[in-house]
Amino acid sequence: MALKIKPLADRVLVAPAAAETKTASGIIIPDNAKEKPQKGIVKAVGKGTKDEPMTVKVGDTVLYSKYGGTELKLDGKDYLMMRESDILAIV
Repeated sequence: MALKIKPLADRVLVAPAAAETKTASGIIIPDNAKEKPQKGIVKAVGKGTKDEPMTVKVGDTVLYSKYGGTELKLDGKDYLMMRESDILAIV
């Protein structure tokens, strides 16, 4: 199903990865202690600006700043809308 949203200019729509529920040693992490994920998959990109073309594309796995982007909910799923400059790396 295609998303019904198209980011403008240098904006990117990212689906954040799920937060870790267990540590490497098997300890279950309670909801109030979970870290916000800083990794996600690009779901939609804008066209970029005249001076700065977009470098990320749909399907890229990216790392982004901890407090970057605006949280929004579409069709019951959580997404982040952020500027491409909030993205730190493509992995």
